[in-house]
Amino acid sequence: MTESQKAGEYRTVQLGQGTIRYRDIGAGPTILFVHGVLVNGTLWRDVVPHLSGRFRCVVPDLPLGGHQIAMAAGTDLTPRVVAEIVAAFMVALDLRDVTLVGNDTGGAICQIVITAHPKRIARLVLTNCDAYEAFFPMLLRPIHVGFRFGGDRFAGMLAWALKHLPAQRAFLKIVAKRRLDDATLDAYLSPFVRDAHVRRDATRFLASVSNRYTIEAAKRCPSFTRPVLIVWGEDDFVFSAKLARRLHGDFPDARLEFLADSRAFVPVDRPDALASHLAAFAAAP
Repeated sequence: MTESQKAGEYRTVQLGQGTIRYRDIGAGPTILFVHGVLVNGTLWRDVVPHLSGRFRCVVPDLPLGGHQIAMAAGTDLTPRVVAEIVAAFMVALDLRDVTLVGNDTGGAICQIVITAHPKRIARLVLTNCDAYEAFFPMLLRPIHVGFRFGGDRFAGMLAWALKHLPAQRAFLKIVAKRRLDDATLDAYLSPFVRDAHVRRDATRFLASVSNRYTIEAAKRCPSFTRPVLIVWGEDDFVFSAKLARRLHGDFPDARLEFLADSRAFVPVDRPDALASHLAAFAAAP
């Protein structure tokens, strides 16, 4: 298979908030992958090929700053609305009995989805992500403050900085131990750098982030009785192991696995190990 075939060709679906671009590859039980801010579905590109022979892997580009197609003008993009986009996306594609997988900010979105729109979710997988009071964690709080109070102007300044490869590498080094190639960095960051409308979407979301969303979701996590797998990179200095253990304790049916040699971007640092855990978990009765 070519790299394009392994990743799946891009498709689009029209939702009330705008157009969502996604990849859909493989057949079998459905796994839906949710990325975080300033990246896109490319985050999962080394995980999906390990799974697409046995599972249907659906990988949307959500409007979090790495998306190619901006949302309709005036679209509200709070964390709750992005969770509604994920729920509407599942309805539009008629995805059922879904294993929902989230990383980074995507993990926070997944927590909102399973507590507000649980109907189509059979299992939940969380890798290193925002949770509880840490939305955003302390290390990323300056970026949140910049978007909240600086708005589009701050977004423009950040885009200018991220035009330069050393800045891109420094930015991603916070969340990934693995050195990313230039093409991957471009896939993640070029939409934000080049498109003012994409920056507008990212600014709306990032300015609206509040831990009230994750605290509210956490209160309802004990009511989610379906299986939960938490796979946490041990070398992460953004999302602490304390968050993983707390999540593990709050879900009635949860298992916690720590992975060595990984920061927050587990799909980047340990794709083989993550895929192995996902395959066993998603195939279980």
